[in-house]
Amino acid sequence: MIEIIPAIDIIEGKAVRLSQGNYEQKKIYNQDPLEVAKNFENYGIRRLHLVDLDGAKANCIINYKTLERIASHTSLIIDFGGGVKSDLDLKIAFNNGAKMITGGSIAIKNPKIFQGWINKFGENHILLGADCRDNKIAVNGWTEETNEKIIPFIKKWRKCGIKKTICTDISKDGMLKGTSIELYKSIKQEDTDIYLIASGGVSCIDDIDMLQEAGLSGVIIGKAIYEGKIQLKELEKYAC
Repeated sequence: MIEIIPAIDIIEGKAVRLSQGNYEQKKIYNQDPLEVAKNFENYGIRRLHLVDLDGAKANCIINYKTLERIASHTSLIIDFGGGVKSDLDLKIAFNNGAKMITGGSIAIKNPKIFQGWINKFGENHILLGADCRDNKIAVNGWTEETNEKIIPFIKKWRKCGIKKTICTDISKDGMLKGTSIELYKSIKQEDTDIYLIASGGVSCIDDIDMLQEAGLSGVIIGKAIYEGKIQLKELEKYAC
């Protein structure tokens, strides 16, 4: 059964969503992300993808207090990303309740540090964030594109000990027009054992079912929930 992972993106302590990673297209959904997280928990959700968008731009964790509030007032298993660029950032995230860290930019900018995290904390606590636009990795809150291609990038880190990978097609993110199913299929074709988590573009339950049929291990859902395209009640059938 595919793992359902709702997302909360944070700017200035508020729950927001962007479109295609554009900070100028910000929509605030709740002044208090803890309310959102508690609502997820009330419907049997066990996982949460929490992203510090301020941190992603600033290259260091900013919204760790929001992480601490959610972690201490819910039982959600939180994977945290955005601004985790140093050993200190990693320590702050874990000390404030994150159970997993998603590293994206650091895997490009400072691979030695990222490899050290994998070696120290293991495959179940360090996730690879593979965010791409036109099949090339983008970093620093998606504000900077690289020449690194998505599939070789993932394969390289798989060989270095990564088990779980979150793959986001930035062009799909927040658009509610469906996922990059063909991209995910091509990744799975290259590596059938990868624990691949789809992110970006989920617009309805059918999208989730298609990802499950394609062998995806998890799916991150954001705007479709906030805009009422998917009701939390509908997600209960995926509970393990």
